[in-house]
Amino acid sequence: MAPPAGGPTARSATRSSTAGTPPLRPRLVVLDGATTNPGDLSWEPLERLGDLTVHARTPAGHLAERIAGADVVITNKCRLDAEAIASAPALRGIAVLATGHDVVDGAAARARGLPVCNVPEYGTAAVAQAVFALLLELTNRTGHHAEAVRQGRWTRCPDFCFWDGTLMELAGRRLAVVGPGRIGRAVGRIAEAFGMEVRFHGRAADAAALDALLASSDVVSLHCPLTPASRGLINAARLARMKPGALLINTARGPLVNEADLAAALHSGRIGGAGLDVLCVEPPTPDNPLLQAPNCLITPHIAWAAREARARLIEATAANVEALLAGQPRHVVNAAPTGV
Repeated sequence: MAPPAGGPTARSATRSSTAGTPPLRPRLVVLDGATTNPGDLSWEPLERLGDLTVHARTPAGHLAERIAGADVVITNKCRLDAEAIASAPALRGIAVLATGHDVVDGAAARARGLPVCNVPEYGTAAVAQAVFALLLELTNRTGHHAEAVRQGRWTRCPDFCFWDGTLMELAGRRLAVVGPGRIGRAVGRIAEAFGMEVRFHGRAADAAALDALLASSDVVSLHCPLTPASRGLINAARLARMKPGALLINTARGPLVNEADLAAALHSGRIGGAGLDVLCVEPPTPDNPLLQAPNCLITPHIAWAAREARARLIEATAANVEALLAGQPRHVVNAAPTGV
């Protein structure tokens, strides 16, 4: 179902400031709710917490007016930089409708004493499943062969079967999971069920260990957050170190990968294929080099989007907002560093 177009939908009890009436309910604003809930779910978990306004999307020119007076701003991919945060004096906190929180300037929010809360657990099963949807298409080419049958290639085949390209068995292959968080560990468990050997890398500063793991792995799956240190983690030098014919899966964040370098490695045959659910710019521009790269599967950032996962996302976000309004925020991602 395509996300709907259009403006905001207000869902709330009427606010009142008349003397003798109950205190005003908190004002909650969702900036870009169309992808989380295109109409198949309910916003009720958030509606019961305050006066809720849901915008399908928020163009940059409308951001300041939409967050003015808000107690809690809820965003998925709509960016909240320092200027936007400064323009909302009533703000008590920011809730991210996602696990990744790089769309919010956490330091600027912290400087104002505003917690930024994400949802780390909602999409674990869905994203892990999507990793193997990409990996199995690269190794078994199920969709490709099904389309070939529709085109009549099996009908014209002189044998009882045919296959197009080399098929790969996962059993006995080594999987490198870069980022052993909830999703990375779930991917590891599924891989072990396929008979794969799993190795985890979680030390961002240990470049030598990562390079050694890349050189010995048949499949590399990225699950680390996007930070200044991880931006461009997979680049020409790292791709050159990967095992010849290896496969790369990225369901985390597009900028973890240098797209021009990956396209060059695919064109040269240096690596065997890539399965990507995320890109550096989304939607991609027509000149993105990966759109024409061989053995490159690209899905439109849907690994997180199973209906069950999106329902959990709304429930967990509501729990975050409720805790934030009670002065006991949870899943705070911009807390001040400790031990310094």
